[in-house]
Amino acid sequence: MSSVVLLSGGLDSLVAAWAARETHPPRLALTFDYSQRAATRELEASLRIAAEMGVEHRLVKLPWMARLMPASLGDPRSDLAAADDASVWVPARNAVFIAIAAAHAEALDCDTIICGFNAEEADTFPDNSPEFVQRSNAMLELATRNHPRVHSPTLELSKREIAALGLELGAPLHLGWSCYGAGPEHCWECPSCRRLREALEQTGQLERWSELRRPGGS
Repeated sequence: MSSVVLLSGGLDSLVAAWAARETHPPRLALTFDYSQRAATRELEASLRIAAEMGVEHRLVKLPWMARLMPASLGDPRSDLAAADDASVWVPARNAVFIAIAAAHAEALDCDTIICGFNAEEADTFPDNSPEFVQRSNAMLELATRNHPRVHSPTLELSKREIAALGLELGAPLHLGWSCYGAGPEHCWECPSCRRLREALEQTGQLERWSELRRPGGS
């Protein structure tokens, strides 16, 4: 069994990739630039994670999605602290990503697409839910010849549980980038940063995570 990994550089995709790497050896990691503010930082994080995993990485640019981008994610002048989950929704984003991953999976004869979904965000974002995974797999039965299946090791986990799983697996959580902003550091004010901080605090990892992110941290 081999896989194509969707790698945004955030906590969920990092831990999902790490959790699946032995049972579904990755052939390729895909990162998407769809004109989001954090595109450069997400790419940097994804490249580091892919290198740590020893897997080929490919950037897929989707400039046309800029026209669909909410201000919270696309406009550098918008206030990230004022953003909420509803204001960062991008129409059909995960459906687009899975379709592109499926094309690569068929070309590479991979049977699995690894995604970092989670139970918390499924309440707001239906494209993080078990139903979305089930229906995506049904679609791929007709859309591809080798019928790769979407698999998310984090699908039914909370952010705290995902961070705990990453700790248990020895995943390099400090290499990730979860902020909706462009940096140079996490803003700790946007919804994604707030969820990350809470997960790291609840698992007792925040201080160590911060230490490892400092230049020369070890």
